[in-house]
Amino acid sequence: MTGLSAPTWTEVTASLLLVAVAAVVAYRQRLGLTRELITAAVRAGVQLVAVGALLLVIFAHTGLPGGLAWVAVMIGIAGQVAGRRGRGLPRATRSATVGVAAGTVITLAALLALGVISTDPRAVVPIGGMIVSAAMLASGLALRRFREDAEQARPAIEARLCLGLSAREAFLPHQRSALRTALLPTIDSTKVVGLISLPGAMTGLILAGVDPLTAIRYQIVVMYMLLAATTLATLATARLAEHALFDQAHRLISVTEPT
Repeated sequence: MTGLSAPTWTEVTASLLLVAVAAVVAYRQRLGLTRELITAAVRAGVQLVAVGALLLVIFAHTGLPGGLAWVAVMIGIAGQVAGRRGRGLPRATRSATVGVAAGTVITLAALLALGVISTDPRAVVPIGGMIVSAAMLASGLALRRFREDAEQARPAIEARLCLGLSAREAFLPHQRSALRTALLPTIDSTKVVGLISLPGAMTGLILAGVDPLTAIRYQIVVMYMLLAATTLATLATARLAEHALFDQAHRLISVTEPT
């Protein structure tokens, strides 16, 4: 079985018509997003071409160390992005970066140790990218919920502290709420995978000509690894963010307004 042919660069350029349609709609509706939309499309194209050229070098010359190094770069970038969701929280970026790293390293190491994926960078980099992306989104959601609760539920948290509860006990209901908020999107997408949409990994394999049942096996592994990665990343991020919210005397630190 042969896969579908990849689009040529001319066809890729032609797909910019879709961006033009979105830009026109944004302009006509006066959303104030036309320039941002176009910038995002151009930036995505440039970034993907640059990364594609870099991956050619990594795949051809660096082997597994180069692939793992690229995953580490992705973790650093993801930590910065997720940290912005908790802007105003103390050490939000550090919490997000450590959380994303924990979820990615543990999950990827388990997949490699169990032989689920090969040590070829052609497998490590894309799988690592999916893990990092999911961990980033979950960590960002958790931090955003942390910031909202630290602002809005401050009287309730301080009341629990006055009753003699420790910082961890006083904030525990809000930590659980943040964890639920961060994990529900991944759980919901896992419940309906294949029924509403064919996820990226499965779609890519089918387009490449792989038998659908084989593609399904890969997708099952992907969904399970994302569940593990998001849970581990969110938990690590939440614990670090919670610790940063209180001083040594178990007093809730003031949260600055995000700018």
